[in-house]
Amino acid sequence: MKHVCLTIGIICVVIFTSHAADTIIVHKDARVDVLAEKQAAINKVTARMSGNGLFKGYRLQVLNTRSRDEAFKTKASLLENFPDEKVYVLYQSPYFKVRVGNFVNRNDAESFKKELSLFLTQPAYVVNDLIEYIPKADEFQ
Repeated sequence: MKHVCLTIGIICVVIFTSHAADTIIVHKDARVDVLAEKQAAINKVTARMSGNGLFKGYRLQVLNTRSRDEAFKTKASLLENFPDEKVYVLYQSPYFKVRVGNFVNRNDAESFKKELSLFLTQPAYVVNDLIEYIPKADEFQ
């Protein structure tokens, strides 16, 4: 039995060493690189997505209060003065939080914060939040 195993081992070594001299040449199609770049762009965008279709981004928190009336008055005032921005009122017991905007980049949120500070008497804070955002077609290119 030992001789049979030894013989089979020697035959395998001879077969593998005789084929080791062969060279394998692989020609890569250029379209593979294009597909890889597109997939990388898609992965970059979807990495920022949460499970419910919202994206990781930033908003400005302008108020944190226990008064529901104060929160909705602040929301109405912000909508009146900044009609292009969305305003959100969140309730996290026992506080009502008023947040403004959907910013993908923190720098955009900071620049809007400067504009908002001319209107508000209290300070606004940039906070991480899940935002409503629709990626543009060129982000996948």
